[in-house]
Amino acid sequence: MDTEFSAESGLGMLRPATVAIVGRPNVGKSALFNRLIGRRLAIVEDTPGVTRDRLYAVCEWQRRTFSVVDTAGIDPAADVAHGEQFAEATRRQAEAAAQEADLLIFVVDAQEGLHPLDLEVAQILRKTRRPIVLVANKGESQTAASSAYGEFSRIGFGEPFIVSAIHGEGTGDLLDRIVELLPPEGAGPPTDGELSLAIIGRPNVGKSSILNALIGEERVIVSDVPGTTRDAIDSVFTWHDGRYRLIDTAGVRKKPEAHGAIEYYAALRSLNAIARCDIALLVFDSMVGLTQQDRRLAGIVLEERKGLIIVGNKWDLAREQGEYNQGELINVIHEQVPFARFAPVTFLSAKTHRRLGSLMPMVAHVAENLDRRIPTAQLNAIVRDATLAHPAPAAGGKLFKIYYCSQPATHPPLFIFHCNDPELVQSSYKRFLENILREHFDFEGVPLTLEFRPRRDNEDRS
Repeated sequence: MDTEFSAESGLGMLRPATVAIVGRPNVGKSALFNRLIGRRLAIVEDTPGVTRDRLYAVCEWQRRTFSVVDTAGIDPAADVAHGEQFAEATRRQAEAAAQEADLLIFVVDAQEGLHPLDLEVAQILRKTRRPIVLVANKGESQTAASSAYGEFSRIGFGEPFIVSAIHGEGTGDLLDRIVELLPPEGAGPPTDGELSLAIIGRPNVGKSSILNALIGEERVIVSDVPGTTRDAIDSVFTWHDGRYRLIDTAGVRKKPEAHGAIEYYAALRSLNAIARCDIALLVFDSMVGLTQQDRRLAGIVLEERKGLIIVGNKWDLAREQGEYNQGELINVIHEQVPFARFAPVTFLSAKTHRRLGSLMPMVAHVAENLDRRIPTAQLNAIVRDATLAHPAPAAGGKLFKIYYCSQPATHPPLFIFHCNDPELVQSSYKRFLENILREHFDFEGVPLTLEFRPRRDNEDRS
């Protein structure tokens, strides 16, 4: 591997305490996760095994901040040979989350009562030597709640907290107990300066493989089956003393509603991941090229005013098919997304790590460009020279005039052009002005926002 990546060492010291929600499949772990964090982040579906990967979110209660981890159900008896393809992988994910957690929430089903699998899961959890809080979910009815106390006490973790994740009953008392059992807060470094990257793209293009290659561990399940990653998953790693948060997302299908509720919510989550990232890594299959869906995703990234890097994965397979000139391929890609010609393109192989080292320097460069600020005097000199050399065409017999320009914001850069009449500026002239800014200043990978405002009467008319 030809760059310096490191999975975040001592991660527990750099992030809040971690609480993992574990248990056998379909006991309501994701519903409880959503209730604790206060928003619908995990997919809730009445189908066992919906949550396949670890899902992280931040929870605040009684002025204490901690991470909550939703996990796939632990089923010790699942047999991959009998059709449970992801059983062993999801069990490893859940056990890994439990091992790294400071506190475990062991969820059982108050309506079904004690299940043999609950006892087997309890045996696994005892080996972690972590504090364990037993929670009997689905305790809406008085009958289920009453029987749960005696029945689940046999597990050996004390009396359960009776909750209803769907209705919110009992979750306040549960949060009180969680905060009591958390380890003391450490004086870790602040998270300021952390950059969020959303890994987006169609299903089965290698998004999870890229994440795993970057952080150097199996944080998400990798599979050849399209749509394996259903939830957005945050992972943190460091590179050259910089702290980066990677958001792996579900692959977005063209019509997700046609693939059922799970795929639909996963697609929505991918779009939400774009909204909360700083830079989006649009991953496509180098063997296939950009598709209409890829172009739509690129358009969404720019509408959200995020940085954009286009990543061609599986470059090792593409090279086996013949000699390709990357420069020519980049030109082809930019022709397919003319609205994103400023986005850098790189080709790599997450599987072999070939050219993986090209990615993070590109990310760091785009991040720098997101915060680039142009001195006002220099900005106005360039705009003035450009408009004198190429005046705006007249619209309805009226001339469009720019009096001065300012850059009041970065991340992404915002430019405000104070003019005589914003209605006179044509889209072609807006593109001309944006191109002038890009020619003189490095804004590779960054969308520019150009606003045109009428000059106020009290402003200088010089």
